[in-house]
Amino acid sequence: MSRSIGLDATLTDYIRNANPDESPALKRCRTETDAREDAVMQVSPEQGAFMKMIARMLNAKTAVEVGVFTGYSALATAETLKELHGPQARLMACDVSHDFIGIAENYWKEGGVADVIHPVIGDARQSLIGLINDGYSERVDMMFIDADKTGYPDYYTSGLTLLRPGGVMLFDNVLWNGSVTDDDKVAADADTAALRDIASTINADARVHNAFTAIGDGLLIAMKR
Repeated sequence: MSRSIGLDATLTDYIRNANPDESPALKRCRTETDAREDAVMQVSPEQGAFMKMIARMLNAKTAVEVGVFTGYSALATAETLKELHGPQARLMACDVSHDFIGIAENYWKEGGVADVIHPVIGDARQSLIGLINDGYSERVDMMFIDADKTGYPDYYTSGLTLLRPGGVMLFDNVLWNGSVTDDDKVAADADTAALRDIASTINADARVHNAFTAIGDGLLIAMKR
């Protein structure tokens, strides 16, 4: 079961019971994904609830996700986007895997948001550049980055172009189960090093406001000034 770092089962249950209920499609996506061997890639329900609130606070209409997996985070975000803006809402869901997109689409259809989610299959570096070339510069309200960790710097660079002023990027797994505090692991592993680097880069970047949180496996939030 995916849950925020440092929470035991009792606190996890308490937080989840204090949050709004998941939609049936979200609950099915989560419970079925929990049975997979790679379930660790799933975001926690409390993170999904947080993302829905961020989307609502931004009055988000257009969003981009990098790294779809089985579709939980995109579904959570799209539910709020569509509630706020109806069929004019758009979420571009970028993933390299046809298989994951195929799984996710079943949950999106069940949740009634397949019409506002647009899968973009391929290398997300190129997919984001494609969105820029298609005229999405400074039109995106919200981005969620949960893909290959060595790609985070490139996703951040493109994201700053895509986001409108006041738009928000969320970077997942920035605690990497605590490995980012271990200098030996940082030296030996490119993913761990990339996660430490992106945290330092964003914290020093005057173009954004930022906050580092312990939601999920660490969620780094950057708002474009």
